[in-house]
Amino acid sequence: MGTIALQHSHEVAAGERFEFGKNWAAFLAVLDDERIETAVASLKQMLEVDSLEGKTFLDIGSGSGLFSLAARRLGARVHSFDFDSNSYACTKELRRRYFEDDPDWVVEQGSALDTDYLASLGKFDIVYSWGVLHHTGEMWRALENAIIPTKTGGKLFVAIYNDTGSQARRWHWIKKTYCGLPGVLKTPFAVAAILPDELKRIAASVVKLKPQEYIHSWTRYKNGRGMNRWHDIIDWVGGYPYEYASVDEIFDFYRKRGFTLVKIDSGGAGLGCNEFVFLRG
Repeated sequence: MGTIALQHSHEVAAGERFEFGKNWAAFLAVLDDERIETAVASLKQMLEVDSLEGKTFLDIGSGSGLFSLAARRLGARVHSFDFDSNSYACTKELRRRYFEDDPDWVVEQGSALDTDYLASLGKFDIVYSWGVLHHTGEMWRALENAIIPTKTGGKLFVAIYNDTGSQARRWHWIKKTYCGLPGVLKTPFAVAAILPDELKRIAASVVKLKPQEYIHSWTRYKNGRGMNRWHDIIDWVGGYPYEYASVDEIFDFYRKRGFTLVKIDSGGAGLGCNEFVFLRG
C-alpha cells in the first residue's frame, strides 16, 4: 500500500475522514449514458465551450471519474487524481470501461495538499475541482495549491460549500459525529439527521395534494453530480472534513492572486456549492 493510501486509511480509521469512494463505487453500478451526457453538458455550460479538443484538463479529486470522463469525451487530454483510495479505483474503472489503455487519460492517487506533487504535473488549460477542496481539512491551503497547475490564460473551475452561518456550523458537528460513530450506528444516525427535512418534504407534497412529488424525489431522482438520492444523502451527512466559504471570500481570494471571475453559479446554493470559473491572468 502506498503512502497516500496508508494516510487515507489511517484518517478513516480515526474517524477523521468520510469514505467518499465507497459511495462512488456503488454509483458506478447505476451509471448510464444519460448521466454521462448530463456531466458533459454541465462542463460545456460552465466552461462556455463546445469542445475541449487540444486542451489539457486536471481533475483534482476525481471521485467517480465521471467528470474526467466527460472532459475526455469533449476531447481533452485528462489527468485525474484523488486522495480517497476507492475514488482512485473508481476513476480507474471508468477509464477501463470507456477509454481503456488511452494514453491521453492518466489516473493517479494523490493529495491536493501536496505542493510538490501538484508542481510535478505541469500546467493545464483547465483545472477542475468540484466539491473537493472543502473536504481536505485545509481548504484555504488547497485553494492556494490549485493555482500551481493552472497555466497563465487557463481556467480554474472550483465549487465550494456555501457559508450559511450557524446552519453550516451545525452540519459540521453532524458530519464529524457521523464519521466518529461505529459502523452499526451510522445509518440510523444519517436517517435521524435527514428526518426533519424529509418530513417537511412529505408535508409540502401532502398540502399540495401531490404526494407523488415526494415519491418521485426518490424514484426519479436526478442529480448533475451523478449519485442517486440515498448515495447523495450519505455523502452529505458523512462528508467530513467539512469547510465552507462565502461567495465574496472565494472571489476576493482569487482576485488578489491575479484571477478574474468569468462565470459563477450561486443561485439557490443554500448549504450546497457555489460554482466559480476563474481565468488566470
